[in-house]
Amino acid sequence: MTTAFDPIDLSGTELANRIAMAPMTRSRAGDGGVATDLTVEYYAQRASAGLIITEGIQPSVIGQGYPSTPGLHSAEQVASWRKVTDAVHAGGGRIFAQIMHAGRIGHPVLLPDGLSPVGVSPVAAPGQVYTHVGPKDLIEPRELTGDEIRATVADFVSAARGAVDAGFDGVELHGANGYLIHQFLAPNTNLRTDEWGGSEENRIRFAVEVTRAVAAEIGGSRTALRISPANPFNGIEEPAPDATYLALAREIEPLGLAYLHVLEGQDIRPLTLALRKQYSGTVMLNVFTEGVTGPEALSVIEDGIADLISYGALFLANPDLPARLKAGGPYNTPDPSSFFGGDEKGYTDYPALTG
Repeated sequence: MTTAFDPIDLSGTELANRIAMAPMTRSRAGDGGVATDLTVEYYAQRASAGLIITEGIQPSVIGQGYPSTPGLHSAEQVASWRKVTDAVHAGGGRIFAQIMHAGRIGHPVLLPDGLSPVGVSPVAAPGQVYTHVGPKDLIEPRELTGDEIRATVADFVSAARGAVDAGFDGVELHGANGYLIHQFLAPNTNLRTDEWGGSEENRIRFAVEVTRAVAAEIGGSRTALRISPANPFNGIEEPAPDATYLALAREIEPLGLAYLHVLEGQDIRPLTLALRKQYSGTVMLNVFTEGVTGPEALSVIEDGIADLISYGALFLANPDLPARLKAGGPYNTPDPSSFFGGDEKGYTDYPALTG
């Protein structure tokens, strides 16, 4: 029986185990969106993961949705990430950069030069976003033109190339949680009537084109995609997601991706199983169901539902999580008050097991 502690060949990248660190926004980037020495320490502490997936990294200035998030669109940013990848590799780990364009999530005060968030359609998300000057209501985004959509695809490609230049083992494209790629997929945020909207074939087009273009640039074996079917985060509504995501899986199947990362929320296990049957490549699962986010989720590997499992907050609070899972604990408790922004408190000061 395969377990989470067995190694796996991820399309040529050898992983020591099947336990991944899920991407988590931490809002601790330095000026200019660079990774800092504290960032280096944070990821190096977690190098025992089979695979680390970084926090979301914006591929362009306009792609930023939160304060103090890092980028991969300048030479300075690329150079700063090289220190992170070197440290993780020195610890025996493997690391993918998650590339995330926030789309309509954000606010003009987070952007320079009078820029304003862009989106698939001029539909505002509900709620507020935190900024360095306090919470701000989310605003109606400016609808991307066809030329701007193609330029955005190119931004993802450029960021992926920058990630490889920075020493990352690959990239994960963020198509989940209500950010730009997900906004194209969802019928309530994509009201377009051109080639990028309307039918399921058109709504998946952006996700497919970004994935295909990045795979062509850096290789399918170094490219991954994260999805979260029916996840209502950031105002997404997908009442009938099955056809959309099965069609997406069919389209990316020939690309030979490193993995497909599924964030599984409440009541979508049947779709997860259908995707597993549809998609013949490697599947990573992030089980985001109440009461099933800890050690009990390891069974998805043993049951063959997924090839890898990713943990978010549990990895945040337990830098040596694979060892703790194997030992059956104990586990540090995550402190939500220090999840976003700040210094080393709640970032690099969670203790590892001793002895």
